[in-house]
Amino acid sequence: MKTTPPSQPPFNETNEDTPEIGGGLPIIKYWAEHTLSPEGPKIWQTLLHHSACLSCSWGTGGQKGGFTNEDGEKLQRCMKSVEAITAEIQPPVSGHFFDTNPIARLQQLTSYEADRLGRLSFPVILRAGSSHFQRISWDEIYSIATAAFKLDPERVASYSSGRGSNEAAFVLQLMMRTLGSNNLADCSDLCHAPSTTALSEMFGTKTSIVSLESLKEADCVVLAGANSPSNHPRLMNELIKIRDNGGKVIVINPVMEIGLVKFGSPAFPVKSLVPGSKIADLYLQPIPGSDVALFIGIQKALMGQGRIDREFLQAHTEGWEAILEQAHTTSWETITATCGVSLAEIESAATIIGASKRVVFAWAMGLTQQLNGVDNVYSIANTALVTGNAGKMGAGVMPVRGHSNVQGFGSMGVTVKLKEELKQALERLLGRSLNLPKGYHTRDLIEAAAAGKVDSLICVGGNLYGANPNSHQAKQALGNIDTIIYMATKPNIGHFNGLAKTNTIIIPVFNRFENPYKTTSESGNNFVRLNDEGETHLKSGDLIPEVEFLTKLAHYVLGEEPIQWRKMQDPQYIRQIIASTVEGYAKIGTIDDTKEEFTIADRIVTTPHFKTPSGKAKMFTTPIPDLTLPTAQDFNIGDRPNSLVLALMTGRSYSQHNTVVYKIGDMYRGMPHRNCILMNRLDAEKINLAAHDRVTVQGDAGKLEDVEVIYGSVREGAALMFYPEVNVIFTAQTETRSGTPAYKRVPVVVYSDK
Repeated sequence: MKTTPPSQPPFNETNEDTPEIGGGLPIIKYWAEHTLSPEGPKIWQTLLHHSACLSCSWGTGGQKGGFTNEDGEKLQRCMKSVEAITAEIQPPVSGHFFDTNPIARLQQLTSYEADRLGRLSFPVILRAGSSHFQRISWDEIYSIATAAFKLDPERVASYSSGRGSNEAAFVLQLMMRTLGSNNLADCSDLCHAPSTTALSEMFGTKTSIVSLESLKEADCVVLAGANSPSNHPRLMNELIKIRDNGGKVIVINPVMEIGLVKFGSPAFPVKSLVPGSKIADLYLQPIPGSDVALFIGIQKALMGQGRIDREFLQAHTEGWEAILEQAHTTSWETITATCGVSLAEIESAATIIGASKRVVFAWAMGLTQQLNGVDNVYSIANTALVTGNAGKMGAGVMPVRGHSNVQGFGSMGVTVKLKEELKQALERLLGRSLNLPKGYHTRDLIEAAAAGKVDSLICVGGNLYGANPNSHQAKQALGNIDTIIYMATKPNIGHFNGLAKTNTIIIPVFNRFENPYKTTSESGNNFVRLNDEGETHLKSGDLIPEVEFLTKLAHYVLGEEPIQWRKMQDPQYIRQIIASTVEGYAKIGTIDDTKEEFTIADRIVTTPHFKTPSGKAKMFTTPIPDLTLPTAQDFNIGDRPNSLVLALMTGRSYSQHNTVVYKIGDMYRGMPHRNCILMNRLDAEKINLAAHDRVTVQGDAGKLEDVEVIYGSVREGAALMFYPEVNVIFTAQTETRSGTPAYKRVPVVVYSDK
């Protein structure tokens, strides 16, 4: 059963070219255009290389082959993978490019334009007072970097993304902590930190407790706050198979995404590719930020239907009485008014969940990037527990992460919240206490830099400037830092806008399939892949492996005690240290000899015993959020009768990975360019707007003008614009327990002079 609120158009109603299914033949067309082009041989060589996919953390590739997942299934590569490879095999940035393009011009580039400049193949520096980046020698780089990181450890910091390897991540955090700094900001702070915070408290783990093997045994999946057809396409194959086997899929998303209704997968060319496969049995469109109310409503409906597994709760959970009491005493009026989903729809969801024997609850940033993101994760996990859907095959909680090795960076200790077991192991390794100051997560880092409290910063991948809300603040904050070192494969807008006060250095590094040595990476479902060494097409380039630069820097700054940093230039040696320090990673110590990729020990939970002190899952009540929006007058826009306040969600376009934009538009949402706002037709008509009219969208930090109105299947009262461009207009409120900004509920006012 699939339901749509009566006021909703089914899909974008103003663009006849919008596909009726996600995926499908456009994917085949894209593959053909690129793999049969002059760059095709290199793409195929990379697709077949024994290394993990560069794109999302759903995971494929490695020693089983480029198209194979951990379960041995073939045809597990997607269009996003080809997009990522195509970007990485671009020709090098011209040797004269930086000489002829002043920084003022580079700062005008869009994310799309910056990525199309080509591959970085030599190091450059922008010095204070200079108008151009200039080539720099490695000797001078190490001289500047060594001086920068020999300063007060509380005034040095790092930032990282999941693009790098486990080995680089381990060295990074070990170097920082040996320095005496816990300022290990990471891109995960901006996305799934609420998941790690909540899951750690509830289950004693920070990751999914569901493996791919376990997911295949589910007969129902609840997918909340995720646009998987665009961001994790390989997950769609699993949903299709679950549906084909008689299972159910419930989708929860304020935007009705075409691919979550019907998706054509190339992995099933006959039954799915052209006709498309139905995905959602039930599609709920809550008010952004209201997920707690929706899940309390589902719990309340389950109680009314007699579907609560009290025997499981009594035996395997703590705090369950308060959860049921909250669901019992919260009125239906409060629930439906808060979430905007009808009682009938909530009861339908409960009926599907209650009738299913094995349910997996999955979510992404629609739940986490909220002011109450931790509560949202509590509430979806509470719903799993009240139905006994944890601690058995085919059931459990499964955060769907974005970047391919973002979870691996957390496992290696790149976090301000170091697990006690890893802390103790590192203390044994270093022979000293690691009771360090609290440390800066990503938002704290920007705030500290804005206050002049950071002198030196090293960025291992990522786009710190572009990923943060309030681009003006991010630019000003980074401009207070004396030295910033960026390690990257390609230019991005952060390299040109996140400029240091004195020295901004960009270091070109190898990507995953080019590294001259083996590396490892971790998928979102806890599977560790071994990436073979490779070669770069940048034959005349001056690139460096991340591990080599980090270990040399550590040697120059720290000497050889208590760590032999020069010995750690051998990644195999790093893996042996990881095996003895990181819980569940013992097999990585012999992976070079065995080639045995593995699921991390003790993370997949198939029996109802959890890694908490009591062995029971701990449940937490979740307050109903106050979702009151400001008024138009609060934005100081004067007397504008044609104005409307909306809850804006920031999102990626179809062809986008993190802040990297591969195509300007989004054909599935009917958005032809980046300066669009996806609105419900009824909202637009309230202020006399028609499709394709131009408006101003204003937040608390700025405004964007000449924004094109696109009618779409977003629920009333909400809207969507593309990140990172829209970041310039708002300073998102931050979830205090996790440090994650509320990108998915930004109050904005939309107005026109029409």
